[in-house]
Amino acid sequence: MPNFDYIIIGAGASGLLLADTLGNDAFFTKKSILILDKDLKNTNDRTWCFWERGNGDFDAITYKTWRHIFFAGKQLRQTTTIHPYRYKMVRGIDFYEHYQSKLKQYPNIIVRHEEVLSVAQKSDFATVHTTSSVYHTPQVFTSIFDYKNLKKNSQYPILQQHFLGWVVKTEKPIFNPDEATFMDFSIPQKGNTRFMYLLPFAANQALVEYTLFSETPLERQEYENAIKTYLTTKDSGAYEILETETGSIPMTCYNFHQHNSANIVHIGIAGGWAKASTGYTFMKTNQNVKKLAHHLKKGRKAIDFKTKNRFWFYDLLLLDILYKHNHLGRSIFESLFKMHKPQLVFKFLDEKTNLFEEIKIMSAPSPLPFIKALLARIF
Repeated sequence: MPNFDYIIIGAGASGLLLADTLGNDAFFTKKSILILDKDLKNTNDRTWCFWERGNGDFDAITYKTWRHIFFAGKQLRQTTTIHPYRYKMVRGIDFYEHYQSKLKQYPNIIVRHEEVLSVAQKSDFATVHTTSSVYHTPQVFTSIFDYKNLKKNSQYPILQQHFLGWVVKTEKPIFNPDEATFMDFSIPQKGNTRFMYLLPFAANQALVEYTLFSETPLERQEYENAIKTYLTTKDSGAYEILETETGSIPMTCYNFHQHNSANIVHIGIAGGWAKASTGYTFMKTNQNVKKLAHHLKKGRKAIDFKTKNRFWFYDLLLLDILYKHNHLGRSIFESLFKMHKPQLVFKFLDEKTNLFEEIKIMSAPSPLPFIKALLARIF
């Protein structure tokens, strides 16, 4: 007999959002749900950022918003308003505390802090082995991600969005609290796609991240040296490092769905929910958990839930280019922001544009690399 109707592995963004979506829907009231994660999730271990029109699901825990963004390339340097969008930031600790509190209100949801050792598909159910228990369930949703599966494939390129960031408090008031630096490509590229990402909280406090779209992460010292140099160019004076965060997000059109089975389905980054061309994951995850819940309410099998659309192919062409010619990232993104307003770029990245708008977007960069990438995929 199953211990739970649903087991969710991982209490990160995808796991907590899925649990809350199910717990908040009367349709799932009689479903017993278990969340497993070895960590207590009681530290500010990350931040999530996204752009959004007007009010949204996360306004209660939004730490900071910006109405302007700054973009810099080799030749372009511009600050623009993004109205009616706002760029929003949610801190990990605020997210965890908010959703952990909400889950306590659902009598059918249990959270246990156990390390998952293995997940296995049986004949018509799944088993989950942890450090202290063995569970049986008809449905597992797991956010466990392993780069090994990606590296075995030869069909799709694998890049990473990897970064190191410092929250710094500077001696001098050098930041504009109403302007987020979305991408600053004015720094040395060194044959890659490299940019600085800056989110100011006050005139003397900001998150400063050194970010790359490339195949291989750097040594930690190289990220740190880049941030130090950048702060020096900003004439920051002395500064204090208040927090540090690091991360690596896969950028790939790899078929994550192939690792699902009748009773085990991957979610979040492990399910391919990260936007392949940018690494943005948070809002796609929020959208996908709602779609998944609707899918289940229709009586459909979880394994049949898929999110692939035409934007997948657009992302694939860009990744093919950056994989072979990683240095072209700066010129491609610079052309987008030079030729189009950020509102249209955001709409395209949100996968909400029509075909005419998509043609406009894709006509901005030099067409030759995209034509070559397209022909390589066709032939």
